[in-house]
Amino acid sequence: MFGRIMLTRLFQAIPTLLGVATLVFFLLHLVPGDPVDALLGEAAMQADREALRIALGLDQPMLYQYSHYLVGLVGGDWGNSLLDHRPVLDRIVERIPATAYLASVSLLLAVLLALPLGYWAARHAGKSQDVAAMGFSLIGVSIPNFWLGPLLMLLFAVGLGWLPVSGMDQPGSIVLPAITLGTALAAVLSRMARSSWLEAMSMDATRTARAFGLSERIIWWRHAARLAAVPVVTMFALQMGAVLGGAVITETVFDWPGLGLLTIEAIQSRDYPLVQGCVLVIASFYVLANLLADLLGLWLDPRQRNVG
Repeated sequence: MFGRIMLTRLFQAIPTLLGVATLVFFLLHLVPGDPVDALLGEAAMQADREALRIALGLDQPMLYQYSHYLVGLVGGDWGNSLLDHRPVLDRIVERIPATAYLASVSLLLAVLLALPLGYWAARHAGKSQDVAAMGFSLIGVSIPNFWLGPLLMLLFAVGLGWLPVSGMDQPGSIVLPAITLGTALAAVLSRMARSSWLEAMSMDATRTARAFGLSERIIWWRHAARLAAVPVVTMFALQMGAVLGGAVITETVFDWPGLGLLTIEAIQSRDYPLVQGCVLVIASFYVLANLLADLLGLWLDPRQRNVG
């Protein structure tokens, strides 16, 4: 069952990734700006500009460049960066550990915040504790990363001096980026945990457990928690892809040397091959996150295995 679904999803991912690669390629070539200007400057001589354009293959028709790009992808050649001429894959592989570190800490922080908050809100549904918890969650969802990051930086790094302003070389440098990235995810998960826990408590299984005289603590944590885990875990897996997308903003704010910052730098310098490679990696991570969500849903809820 798991193997068949995994193969189906992997085959479905091929047209998705092809569409992403095609869209990114043509959008990059259609938006204003020229990588030759970024490399030589607008004051460069016309002869030098033409020579560089020919050397980079930018004088070729767009469809030829597109077909050459796709052939390279299939063959494992993602091209070279226009700036330093290094292979795109090497540049991306160098940055992935920093992004993985930031995403892992952010996800852990989100889980540690979301589950107790969701349980507390569900256990006191309709009361002031519920309103306070969901109000905190609403604030977390509403505050964008590009606003929360500088605010935390001004308060804890510039004002109080407790933590580094940016980078990842100093102790504690992970704290502010992880809070910035993990807060929104914690807010989403806590709301999902609350609604799932309440829905599980209204199911026949929990009513039966209560009829047998089990304590409320056991019903909440042994029976209802297992029923509520399916949508929460599925949402968590889906949010793993969103974390990588949010890392683009967070890494830029904190100058965190990860894949997100590399993507922004590549866009600013019109480094077409590097932008295409970064976006393709992020899209692939989204596809893997969706596949993981499907498999976790099947593992936790046997009823889904009989669908289809």
